[in-house]
Amino acid sequence: MTEEIIIAGFGGQGVLSMGKILAYSGIMQDQEVSWMPSYGPEMRGGTANVTVIISDERVSSPILTEFDTAIILNQQSMDKFEKTVKPGGCLLYDPHGIIHEPTRKDINIYRIKGSKLATEMGNSKIFNMLVLGAYLKMKPIVELDNVIKGLKKSLPERYHNLIPLNESAITKGMENIEEIQKI
Repeated sequence: MTEEIIIAGFGGQGVLSMGKILAYSGIMQDQEVSWMPSYGPEMRGGTANVTVIISDERVSSPILTEFDTAIILNQQSMDKFEKTVKPGGCLLYDPHGIIHEPTRKDINIYRIKGSKLATEMGNSKIFNMLVLGAYLKMKPIVELDNVIKGLKKSLPERYHNLIPLNESAITKGMENIEEIQKI
């Protein structure tokens, strides 16, 4: 099993940390992992993306032009990465700020209203965990126990009190993914 993922959105949406948590989760399952972030010079509001590869075999290169899954969190990323999903692959997106919905007919398309759910849960910082939960429901490549271990590894210890909130956000994301198109 090899899963090649691009997660893309604005800085401040938790794109890089979502990728890091996924990568740590893969490590906790004794899988081979690659995590390659890319972001602009802006602190917040600039574009950010991360490529994550989780595999049972050695990862030869972190540089990819096509992905099994794209997780898209803004329109600029939709415009740039929708076309990079392999035919038969999956695209997961949050509709907040998306003007042009995905149009491809040869991929599976899912939606999670993470921004809306984060507002309803009273904490915008759990947005990325809602999206991660939706992804893990769509493709359970890592076990939830290992995601929690990944959270503990990637969050500074002073934020470990937020792990239960993050865990409930992951569960809520799993419960609220919408299938838009299944091929």
